[in-house]
Amino acid sequence: MQIGFNVPTSGPLIEPDSLTRIVTEGEALGFDYVTVSDHIMVPRNLESKYPYTGTGEFPAGASAAWLEQLATTAYIAALTKKLRFVLSVMVVPHRPAVLSAKLLSTIDYLSKGRLTLGIGVGWCREEFEAIGAAPFDDRGVVTDEWMAACQELWTADEPKFNGKYVKFDDVVFTPKPVQAPIPIWVGGESAPAIRRTVRYAHGWYPVGTNPQFPMNTVGRFKTQVARFNGFCVKGGRDPSEIALAFRVLSGPGVKSRSMIDGEAEMFTGTDADWVGDMKTLQDLGVTAVDVRLFGYGGAQTLQGTIDNMHRFRDGVLSKLS
Repeated sequence: MQIGFNVPTSGPLIEPDSLTRIVTEGEALGFDYVTVSDHIMVPRNLESKYPYTGTGEFPAGASAAWLEQLATTAYIAALTKKLRFVLSVMVVPHRPAVLSAKLLSTIDYLSKGRLTLGIGVGWCREEFEAIGAAPFDDRGVVTDEWMAACQELWTADEPKFNGKYVKFDDVVFTPKPVQAPIPIWVGGESAPAIRRTVRYAHGWYPVGTNPQFPMNTVGRFKTQVARFNGFCVKGGRDPSEIALAFRVLSGPGVKSRSMIDGEAEMFTGTDADWVGDMKTLQDLGVTAVDVRLFGYGGAQTLQGTIDNMHRFRDGVLSKLS
């Protein structure tokens, strides 16, 4: 199982020295990958509901400073040698398709093939409108067309594309990405997200705390994986061809072990509880799990975050094989 950690892209730890220390420490401690989140400009007043809290409240708030995701990933690439980076997730309609394709292929090329492209359609209507992105209500169709255009540019010797939103012909697009293909993980638990995964992705990348599709107990996780497998059968894909990754929005010790419908809530409790949860998911076919080790308790500071990373290495990572 691959284990990742989330790097701060908002809040007090985004200044260069802190960001550099967190990333390089993660690589030195033996993490397999780092995740990088995506917001460009969040309006002050939000009516859109964040999908991963029961209240719909956006935890980062509307006034937080944000680093741009792809620029941050390029910065991380230059700091590291082995660490992979997972876009967690890139909101595909936020950027023009050809520009996205060029930025992503450049990052993969210069990092010698260490990029995993996590994608999503986005949830914040107000942000779409503020940055002049593609229409929010068309975001699913736009995402699929954008990705088809990227694949054409990344693979074809003489790329051409004639879509509703993207058109190009008689162009040169080099260098190509090192990876052929760049792995694509689709974030999201809804039916459209799963159908998108089945159509063209290499991995499904859910979060366990979506109240509509909860995956925060073993039983609930199995139910959602069975649902996912059903979509695979309908879509003509073998589920074993699609990697299962899992994103956790907290770290050990944040929340005491609790019960839901007679089952333990996963990723609560002690280090030993987390080790057990990860081993259970591994037995169920999950190949990657990433966690958040900053932004709570003492981990709101750089030293607190570094301490958390060491504790996680010693208490969890070292216990996994």
